[in-house]
Amino acid sequence: MRRIVLFVSLIAWACSTPKVDFSTEVKPILNKHCISCHGGVKKNGGFSLLFRTDALDTTESGKPAIIPGHAAESEMIRRLTLGDPEDRMPYRHDPLSADDINTLKRWIDEGAEWGTHWAYVPPKSPELPASTALLSSIESAGTHPHNGIDYFVRQKLDAAGLSPADEAPREVLLRRVSLDLTGVPPTQEEAQAFLQDTSPEAYEKLVDRLLASPRYGEKWAAWWLDMARYSDTKGYERDGPRTIWRYRDWVIRAFNKDMPFDQFTVEQLAGDLLPDPTDDQLIATAFHRNTMNNDEGGTEDEEFRVAALIDRVNTTWQVWQSTTMACVQCHAHPYDPFRQCDYYQSLAFFNNTRDGDTDGEHPNLRTYALKDQQQADAIVQWVRQKSGDEEARDMRLFLRALEPKYHPHVLDHFVNGELIDTKWLGIRHGGSARLPQIPLDGKDQLFIRYWTGDTGGAFDIHLDATNGPVIARVALAKTKGLKVIRIPLQATSGTHDLYFTFTNPAIHPERAVCGIEWFAFRKQLPGDGAETRQMEDSVLALINREVEQTPIMIGNNEEQHRTTHIFERGNWLVPGAAVEPDVPASLNPFPANEPRTRLGFARWLTSDQNPLTARTVVNRFWEQLFGSGLVETLEDFGTQGAVPLQPELLDWLSWQFMHDYHWSMKQLLRTIVLSGTYRQDSKLTPETLEKDPSNRYWARGPRVRLASEQVRDQALACSGLLSNKMFGKSVMPYQPAGIWNSVWSDEYWKTSAGEDQYRRSVYTYLKRTSPYPAMMTFD
Repeated sequence: MRRIVLFVSLIAWACSTPKVDFSTEVKPILNKHCISCHGGVKKNGGFSLLFRTDALDTTESGKPAIIPGHAAESEMIRRLTLGDPEDRMPYRHDPLSADDINTLKRWIDEGAEWGTHWAYVPPKSPELPASTALLSSIESAGTHPHNGIDYFVRQKLDAAGLSPADEAPREVLLRRVSLDLTGVPPTQEEAQAFLQDTSPEAYEKLVDRLLASPRYGEKWAAWWLDMARYSDTKGYERDGPRTIWRYRDWVIRAFNKDMPFDQFTVEQLAGDLLPDPTDDQLIATAFHRNTMNNDEGGTEDEEFRVAALIDRVNTTWQVWQSTTMACVQCHAHPYDPFRQCDYYQSLAFFNNTRDGDTDGEHPNLRTYALKDQQQADAIVQWVRQKSGDEEARDMRLFLRALEPKYHPHVLDHFVNGELIDTKWLGIRHGGSARLPQIPLDGKDQLFIRYWTGDTGGAFDIHLDATNGPVIARVALAKTKGLKVIRIPLQATSGTHDLYFTFTNPAIHPERAVCGIEWFAFRKQLPGDGAETRQMEDSVLALINREVEQTPIMIGNNEEQHRTTHIFERGNWLVPGAAVEPDVPASLNPFPANEPRTRLGFARWLTSDQNPLTARTVVNRFWEQLFGSGLVETLEDFGTQGAVPLQPELLDWLSWQFMHDYHWSMKQLLRTIVLSGTYRQDSKLTPETLEKDPSNRYWARGPRVRLASEQVRDQALACSGLLSNKMFGKSVMPYQPAGIWNSVWSDEYWKTSAGEDQYRRSVYTYLKRTSPYPAMMTFD
């Protein structure tokens, strides 16, 4: 009988003991003690614990380290429990505790299931906590939740033996929410109106007014522009100026009109790939033109193009996915389920864009004066009537961005010529250079942008050799600066090498007389009458206009497609296996109906099946309002990141954001700032100091330092100097003389006049190598 009772008891104990959870119990042990030698960076002994397939594979010893269901026979357990420190694992480190070893034994005996990290499971909509005990606790405390946030927070407070703080005084709440939503304090009139409004809806009306204020977009744009690595200069040593303020204005407008975050994502990552993109959608793509550009002579264009490309991959994963992907450039992730091929499959989405490390930062969106824009529209409409929509789209792109075109860095076979500063084709009398593999079907004219200080020179363009058939000949006139000319080409089919030969007997052969910035091969406009010639002349006149230009993204056409390779150990000079655009297998699959382009990738990011995007955005907004995120490691949701104390609240807000708010950022912010949790007094009591010193349970209201921009803006507002003028070129408020002194640049700070000295800090000119001193003070 005793044996039966004991047997039944053991069965009951086994049934009542939950299985070991890989993510919360096993993975932390492996990350702490094992992964550094048996993970993504190293695979000592042929054993890796990064993926289950690797962990169960045969090691260099010829046998597997883990045998599911048989911990006692598993080499891993044997090595962890050896007495000899030279053989015991972890090698030359303290042995694992008995509890850790028992956890690993149970896990293997239970089948060594891998499990999925919480952040890689799509969020679901949890039920609001509404137990009798919770409702009774709320009622007895005399507090009433304002929305779902408060139910989740209160549940954790009760479990921790804490009580929520009282609501903050109205004047404190007014200042807090004004600074959080608009970045500037309320005016005296606004403060008086709120404090005199004793209606129950007073605070809600205040929040709605602040969200509708133009100041809202300026405040939150400054936050986003930091993640977009926005600057008015190109970076590196020369750090020359960059005209990209229109992107900053686009971000402000997007926040003010409450552009849904999924659309906000698509337009920034792939606005150029939308059908007939507007100028605004093209400007949005400047998000990834905020990468640095090296103007220094002698640099390798491809090296710095790749550097910008890598930055785009890393930034995208960090901003949208809170994932530390940078290390995967060289090897599999040390801790998280991402292989090196995943990195380059992501990179393949961004690899086929027209930009390179060129002096002119092509491609650029050309912003014409109103009269010229009307003429450009008329040309496009004329082409549409004569040749159809496809030709019209092609002409519109050419007039807007001078694309597609070729840059001199693709030239080779130089004779008495070279690349000047690695950016320009410089060619002399008797010189030649090759432009390889140019498709000429349907291309019967060539546009070049060039300069020369001499007269009498001429170009011949040969097919396939310097002595091959001449398909064009053009005499070059002396220019004042850069000039675009149109060269008729003899009709030619197929793909050919083109050899450019230059002659000018009047000058010495060692003197460089002509520089070319780019080449564009195009089809002539339809017809051969006076109307067609007038249109051709109008096109040439427009593209010779000196206009403001904004760097944008434009995809390569089929003729200029790049193949993406894995870089061995992350070195761009050692390309390995070719890869196609794809997403990591550990996350949601790529949508079957989407193109394998940046557009498809952007839509994958904002799919409701993506486990990271909504959580990342919610967490970033929460951090801005409370000082720390629901996940403390803001940019690392991986297995080495912090575990959220309120996972249900994070998922509830993420679900609301995607499904109920339809990605509305204003609605998300509104929900948070209307919650009782946000409206609490921030005073610290002895109880909360002892039990929750870091306010991780949100037992009191937020107390957050102002950003440097807000400190300056607040000073200007309180003094009555702050200008509410919006948009336009970046301004230069006072800074001491000499800060910009540089060996390589003759740029200098031109202090703005009038109200431009006192505009909000989001409009202040930002130089990468010399930020505005007032901002640096608070860095």
